[in-house]
Amino acid sequence: MDLWKLLFLSSLLSSLVIASPLYHDYLKHHEGVSKFRLINRRSLIDCPGNNPYLSMNVSMTSPLPNESFITVTVNGILHPDNLQWIAMISPSNASVSGCPLSSWNYIQTGDLSRLPLLCHYPVKAQFLSKDPLYLNCTKKTCQKKLGKDCLVHTCGGSVNFHVINIRTEIEFVLFGGGFEAPCVLKRSSPIRFANPSAPLYGHLSSIDSSGTSMRLTWVSGDKRPQQVQYGDGKSSLSVVMTFTKEDMCSFAQTPSPAQDFGWHDPGYIHSAIMTGLRPSSTYSYRYGSDLVGWSNMIKFKTPPAGGSDELRFIVYGDMGKAPLDPSVEHYIQPGSISVTSAVNKVITVNNIDSVFHIGDISYATGFLAEWDYFLNLIEPFASRISYMTAIGNHERDYVKPGSVYQSPDSGGECGVPYEAYFQMPIPRKDQPWYSIEKGPVHFTVISTEHSWSPYSTQYKWIEADLQSVNRTRTPWLIFAGHRPMYSSVHSLIPSVDNKFRVSVEPLLLKNKVDLVLFGHVHNYERTCAIYQDQCKSVPRKGKGGIDTYYNSNYTAPVHIIVGMAGFSLDNFPSIVKSWSLARYAEFGFARVSATRNNLQFELVNSTTMEVRDKFRIIK
Repeated sequence: MDLWKLLFLSSLLSSLVIASPLYHDYLKHHEGVSKFRLINRRSLIDCPGNNPYLSMNVSMTSPLPNESFITVTVNGILHPDNLQWIAMISPSNASVSGCPLSSWNYIQTGDLSRLPLLCHYPVKAQFLSKDPLYLNCTKKTCQKKLGKDCLVHTCGGSVNFHVINIRTEIEFVLFGGGFEAPCVLKRSSPIRFANPSAPLYGHLSSIDSSGTSMRLTWVSGDKRPQQVQYGDGKSSLSVVMTFTKEDMCSFAQTPSPAQDFGWHDPGYIHSAIMTGLRPSSTYSYRYGSDLVGWSNMIKFKTPPAGGSDELRFIVYGDMGKAPLDPSVEHYIQPGSISVTSAVNKVITVNNIDSVFHIGDISYATGFLAEWDYFLNLIEPFASRISYMTAIGNHERDYVKPGSVYQSPDSGGECGVPYEAYFQMPIPRKDQPWYSIEKGPVHFTVISTEHSWSPYSTQYKWIEADLQSVNRTRTPWLIFAGHRPMYSSVHSLIPSVDNKFRVSVEPLLLKNKVDLVLFGHVHNYERTCAIYQDQCKSVPRKGKGGIDTYYNSNYTAPVHIIVGMAGFSLDNFPSIVKSWSLARYAEFGFARVSATRNNLQFELVNSTTMEVRDKFRIIK
């Protein structure tokens, strides 16, 4: 039986089980537990003493713009140390008293304390020691004098917070005692955003293979339909949806973060379809309404129609987000900033047609405000070209029927926020698989988190979709999902499910899939043309010394792991199997260009922009 099914479904939810090395190794490698993540399980104590000099000043008060950096300054500290920290909390009415819940709650945080700190989770936090002048009391103020002598002096410090419009009021709280024994010292007044209903975080996706229609999805605090205005006077009305706590998954003995302290109101998700476009063409749009305001005018590009001669796309997995300030947050993916910055540059310069993000999208995992920060991070380029996604374990998995893997990786989201924010052309709700054609490529995008066993709904769909491909129209067939069939990385909880490989791999060979793209493992790895753990052929050095696979004599698919877009990287073992031809544990993304006879694949390091691996497949 699966480890997490044992933990969640059996009566063995005891401290002995939860404290086992196996459990904590899983959390360390797959849940990214940090001390900050665990503060909801700390007992809140009273701060000792009464400091009459203590004050806290926030550089910006209501109303806040949609994005800003706010400086929080604390003065009057009698004894500066490494334990004073400031949290940004939303909503501002969040309790900073303990929430008296049983020790079985919040097991997903990995902490067994008896009382949580906050009924609502802090969005982000910083230690005052981030100010280099704080601990040595460079910012000194005399509070009490005797003649010319200072009897009492205090110290001060400042930290900066990157704040985006998450619609609800925010508040800053000063704590002492660090994350281990926190106590409240000071609270700011609530601060509201100037326009909680502002239309924000727009991103595009394709709805079909024609290249003549595009979906635009954005977030607003207003439930009334809004518009996208585009082209020469065209407009389209939005369809509006949202989700609630009750839509999230949970378990009676262990309430999920998504239903409890990680919940944040998502506002309303608007979606509108722009039609009557030309493939491979450039247009402009804006979205919103006269009532709530309008976005800036944004220039975007439609993808090439399926069956046309050329496609350029970027692909990666496991991105998430990281703060643009020195804060600690619920879950930080350290490479995401460099990767998104590099992708934005490449899209601007290289005329890219589309992005494919194959699983582990935001890593919000039940802390819903994280979705806003992720959407804000990708907006500069996701608002300009088609941003296609596949679902991953951190979007879907939970102890619930429908999840292949009974782990708490989604924090209780169970795919609901993912399907709201990224509305792919799927058959129906909670069937997050689809196919789409762009240029000479047919993409079959699956969910590794839903059943893929023979006779399952998804298996039948995969089989039918692969068989339906017209290789004259789209000579290239690319299969994409989240969890890989092959990886050299070994861990306590295996990344490769042999049952998945046994079930689905024969379909890939039978239908002559050219390229298989996966994430989940946080690095880059390329195989030979492989089937059933054996190399069926290896590339030869072609023009310019580039590894070249000659698919005019097809033998098997080439598998690539592209899970290096943000999450802390997985290192490779010293000994690997012969099918592993290229391995890089560094942050980056893959850049692919395809014509009807040639597919060129490049791994780009996001820091140096150096091409680290390059190969071709030739028909």
